[in-house]
Amino acid sequence: MKYYKFYIAPFIALLAISCTKVIDLKLGANTGQLVIEGNITSVSGPQYIKLSRNVPFTNTNTYPTVTGATVSVSDDNGNTYPFTEGPSGTYSINPMSGIAGRTYTMTVLTKGASYTAASTLPSPVQLDSITAKADVINSSKNEQNISVHYQDPAGVPNQYRFVMYVNNVQVKSVFAFNDQFTDGRHVDNELRENDIKVYPGDTVTVEMQCIDKPIYTYWVTLMQQGNNGPGGSVAPSNPPTNISPVTLGYFSAHTTQTRTIVVK
Repeated sequence: MKYYKFYIAPFIALLAISCTKVIDLKLGANTGQLVIEGNITSVSGPQYIKLSRNVPFTNTNTYPTVTGATVSVSDDNGNTYPFTEGPSGTYSINPMSGIAGRTYTMTVLTKGASYTAASTLPSPVQLDSITAKADVINSSKNEQNISVHYQDPAGVPNQYRFVMYVNNVQVKSVFAFNDQFTDGRHVDNELRENDIKVYPGDTVTVEMQCIDKPIYTYWVTLMQQGNNGPGGSVAPSNPPTNISPVTLGYFSAHTTQTRTIVVK
C-alpha cells in the first residue's frame, strides 16, 4: 500500500456522502519523515506494521524502508505481541487476531525515537452484499457502479472504511463513511470512483472495515481532500494521525470482511 498518491473523485459527490465537515489542513512538504502503516484485524493470521520514509511527490516509485526497528503491540488485557522484521521494513506477527472492544497500543522504537498509537477494535457490522448497476451518466459505455449494502446498528456510533479491488487491483479512491444520518437504518452506499472503470465480466471485491473514530477522521480527511491514499510520497496535506509524537501514517485496529461479485 503506497502512501499519499493522488486520487481523482468528484468533489461535490464526496461532500454529499461524507456527512462530515471538510477539515482544512496545512500543506505537508517535508520529506524523509517516518511513515507508519499499522493494522490489527479481526481475522486470525499475519498482522503487519510497515515502516518507510516519505519522498518528494514527484518521486513516486521508491520509498526507503526503515529497518532494524523494535516493534510491538500490547492490549488492555495485559498481553504483549512482539513483531519481527521480514521482508525489509515490514514487521509482522503470526498468528494473531484482534478482539472487538479491546484497545491495542503499538510501540515503534527506531533511531532512538519512540512512537506510540492506540486504537480500539469496534464490534463487527455485517456486510450484507455488494451490487453493480449501470452508470446512467456513461450508459453508452456500459460502465458500472458498485454499491455496498449493510444494516447499521441503532444507538451506537459507527464508522466504516471500504477498500475496492477490480480484477485484483486495488482502486486508488478512499471510501470512508459514518452513521451520522443513517443510525439504525439499512444503508446503500455507492462507491463511486474514476480510477478503474468497471464493466460487465469484471470481478469486483470489496473489503469492509469497521473502524474507530480517530481512524475514520484519518481516512475521511484523505477522502475529502481529493482521495489521497497510503504510500510514501508527500501529501498535499497531512491527515490527522493517531500516532504520537506526530509522524505520517496511522495505526488501525479494525474488523475486516469481504464480498466478491462478477459483474453481469
